[in-house]
Amino acid sequence: MHTSTTVLDGESLLPEQLYALRQVRNAPSLLRRCLVTGHEDDARFEMRVVAASPLRAQRVRIGTIVHAANCEPALRDSAALHGSVFAGTVKLDFSKDAWERIKRSRQLIDDIVRKGDPVYGINTGFGFFATTPIEPSELHRLQINLITSHAAGVGEPISVERTRMLLALRLNVFAKGHSGIRPENVQRMLDAFNASCLSWVPCKGTVGASGDLAPLAHLALGLIGQGKMWDPTLQKYDQANEVLQRHGLTPIDLHAKEGLAMINGTQFMTAHGTEALVRATRAALQADVIAALTLETLHGTHRAFDEKIHRARPHTGQIECAARLRSLLHTEEQPSQIYGSHHGCGRIQDAYTLRCIPQVHGIAHDTLAFVRKLVTTEINSATDNPMVFAETQQSLSGGNFHGEYIAKACDFLAIGIHEISSMSERRIERLVNSSLSGLPAFLVKAGGLNSGFMIAHCTAAALVSENKVLCHPASVDSQSTSAAKEDHVSMGGFASRKAIEVVSNVETVIAIELLAACQALEFLRPLRTTAPLEAVHQLVRQHVKPFDEDRFMSPDIEAVVKLIRENKVWEAATAAGTQ
Repeated sequence: MHTSTTVLDGESLLPEQLYALRQVRNAPSLLRRCLVTGHEDDARFEMRVVAASPLRAQRVRIGTIVHAANCEPALRDSAALHGSVFAGTVKLDFSKDAWERIKRSRQLIDDIVRKGDPVYGINTGFGFFATTPIEPSELHRLQINLITSHAAGVGEPISVERTRMLLALRLNVFAKGHSGIRPENVQRMLDAFNASCLSWVPCKGTVGASGDLAPLAHLALGLIGQGKMWDPTLQKYDQANEVLQRHGLTPIDLHAKEGLAMINGTQFMTAHGTEALVRATRAALQADVIAALTLETLHGTHRAFDEKIHRARPHTGQIECAARLRSLLHTEEQPSQIYGSHHGCGRIQDAYTLRCIPQVHGIAHDTLAFVRKLVTTEINSATDNPMVFAETQQSLSGGNFHGEYIAKACDFLAIGIHEISSMSERRIERLVNSSLSGLPAFLVKAGGLNSGFMIAHCTAAALVSENKVLCHPASVDSQSTSAAKEDHVSMGGFASRKAIEVVSNVETVIAIELLAACQALEFLRPLRTTAPLEAVHQLVRQHVKPFDEDRFMSPDIEAVVKLIRENKVWEAATAAGTQ
């Protein structure tokens, strides 16, 4: 098994890299040969895949093409970030500069402790007790009390994959050198990550300021040998001290400030937000492909995707989506027999869910690009309080722990990606409604005896309606806590969790559309569509046979959802587009 090491520097970790770190075992290869261009200060890089096809070669923002099949990672130039995190077992380490920053920040904490001057978070209480001095002899107990008292979350545990992301993010914060944690404890955390020994972290209990206190306290609890921890050998949770012992790991021993350094930050919401972003980006791109296949089977017109129309309203996402549709549909170089069968039929324009795909999908792509900028910044940010600045010998209290940025990002993401499913569900209606499609009702032979896609469409409608509620922004709410000391909070933990739920529903809706479009294509045979769309049809048929009669449909939907989640639809279309 190939093992690679990702070296954290606190500056260069990208969402796709963090998402790949979630893999407890093998992480699939995601990228092939790519070039990166753009200005670093813009944080909106562009990528151009080295290929001949318009579908592959068009210029798109980072995150839109980074999921093409079998590619090498295209990363920003970073002296400290090495190794691919996209394949094999991924381990973490720190750059030499990061280790030096960690050491210097700890030296300042030790100096403060020796001097005895009261400094918040080091030799005082926390929150409401910020002005309560703590005796030097009680500093160790203070840290343990902080972890155990704050580990008050509830609910089911987050997955071990998300816990890996959570721990990786916290380590990336330490790499910035503003936390004051001792290097030996950082090394013990690295060892736990690399062994996949992961704390039990419940999903509920954070209000998103002062950071994700409860879930991060649970993360720390296992690392100090208390509570429960995932044993990768036994494949179950067990007592943390026993798991650490079995794997030859040493529990963290907390000194002054180290407990606070472990739990103050936005990493819970950022880990979940990153997963939502990566999956939403994949879903949005594949929705473009699926929409093109639906348009093809419904004999839709291509006029609405003419480049001149979209240059006249030059939103980037709209222009790029229209270009993708053109690259998927009929051209002289990439002919479609289905298009030829109805070309010249006189149809002027289609319903909005076909005609306005670039305008509606486009804003989803642009929203995700904006969210990507926020999430990437948050991934590489120091969110402690207080923050240690060794260069000026200061420990400063501030508010970087406040999760409003990532909370808003997750709410924006949910609203943006939901519209993809809203459009998709309406296209499913057009596929299954014989008066709109000219195809057999509900896409099945012997209708009446067979019901075909009747209830699959109902499932899509139910999920779209559910998303309408889930898209209500969590971040518009706030609840004062900690005796009104923490009187405005972000609710970013809930925003990030429900963003994943919205994305999951979107993945299922577009999977149903893809199944329906492939079934519609069966009724148009022997005519063939373009090479990219035929490749998508072939991919689906490798996992789901045509619906010649009714059968248990849920496993088929789940199989196609898995293809979408693994980005296989995009990979199939892009690979065929290069031939």
